Amino acid sequence: MAPIRTVIMGAAGRDFHNFNVYFRDNPSYEVVAFTATQIPNIEGRQYPPELAGKLYPKGIPICPESDLVKLIKENNVDQVIFAYSDVPHEYVMHKASIVIAAGADFRLMGARATQVKSIKPVVSVCAVRTGSGKSQTTRRVSRILIDLGFKVAAIRHPMPYGNLVKQAVQRFASYDDLAKNECTIEEREEYEPHLDNGVIVYAGVDYEAILRQAEKEVDIILWDGGNNDFPFYVSDFQIVVADPHRPGHESRYYPGETNARSADVIVINKVDTADPNNVIQLRESLYALNPTAVVIEAASPLFVDHPEQIRGKRVLAIEDGPTLTHGEMAYGAAWVAAKRFGAAEIVDPRPFAVGAIAATYRKYPKTGAILPAMGYGEEMTRDLEATINSSDVDLVLIGTPIDLKRLIKINKPAQRVRYELQEIGQPTLEDLLKAKFGNK
Repeated sequence: MAPIRTVIMGAAGRDFHNFNVYFRDNPSYEVVAFTATQIPNIEGRQYPPELAGKLYPKGIPICPESDLVKLIKENNVDQVIFAYSDVPHEYVMHKASIVIAAGADFRLMGARATQVKSIKPVVSVCAVRTGSGKSQTTRRVSRILIDLGFKVAAIRHPMPYGNLVKQAVQRFASYDDLAKNECTIEEREEYEPHLDNGVIVYAGVDYEAILRQAEKEVDIILWDGGNNDFPFYVSDFQIVVADPHRPGHESRYYPGETNARSADVIVINKVDTADPNNVIQLRESLYALNPTAVVIEAASPLFVDHPEQIRGKRVLAIEDGPTLTHGEMAYGAAWVAAKRFGAAEIVDPRPFAVGAIAATYRKYPKTGAILPAMGYGEEMTRDLEATINSSDVDLVLIGTPIDLKRLIKINKPAQRVRYELQEIGQPTLEDLLKAKFGNK
């Protein structure tokens, strides 16, 4: 039989992983192209032959998703694989309708076909939506495991925005490693907090190769999920974070609902800042999706070095980029801190936005009067710097997981807003992890 001609729809993450573990070196399929969305400057590139395997000596083109119908018709495509995350269920079915109308099958790939089994225990931290609080939950889990005597490596969901061959397997043990690998702001936001906790970080493109290297030096693998995707590895203990600021999203977004249904533990985060009725609504919804999961309530309290300096100031609030864009949050930690500590005004940065930042606002018009810390490359980082420095404000509040002042020059007073996970009541994550894995 002729190989099944396939297009993989993605955003430089799940799409590459699905290809690597299922389609690469599989003669039953011919992947004619990837399509790309969500991430700037991905389309127009190539999945390189060094990673594509013996069946693709010329590599595989990465095309804009807007070319999908054309690709299907011109290449007589048999099936299209949908392989990216944090989108409404309705969005997925609109894409399915486009594909089916063009004549191809539409496919979602599940855990059995795409997850890799480790020889070491795997703890995964995922979420029902971007911006639910994965990062602080993952940090909390890593500290608990270290205190229990385990050596831990965090393997982060992919963000390969540069040279894919060089990024196939990346290991970060210091800030120097981040600089050497020319990490973007988005990458640093995820990697630096782990390094601050003494945790080795792996990431890249080829996640089976990454896993096999990490297994050689640690006792437990900590999967640090991206967006609301489900884990690339078979989990021995799956923790999923849910956000009561967006009740209902746990059952309306792909593949966040998958995570909710498969979780061993669900952390309802941010209960300190959420409407209590939303917390109750979310808890009831999660029970309907997964009645066997243990549910923990947690807060993500804010920490500011000099909160008194916020009072009466006109403030620019900077937040994690993906949380505001396809995560659809209209505020974050910096916004909450500005409100809590008496800022006179949260200034709308949109009139000051330039270049790629202005384009981000046009693409995501619901982002609102806060600044997404977009920095997928040098040009976007410089546009972010220019937007901040041209903003007419008294103070900049930085609600990202890293200190932007280390990467860009800010010409006005600035403070960081930090947040950590604190469980409320019992059981705690420590109780559950100790019961599962014991002490080393």
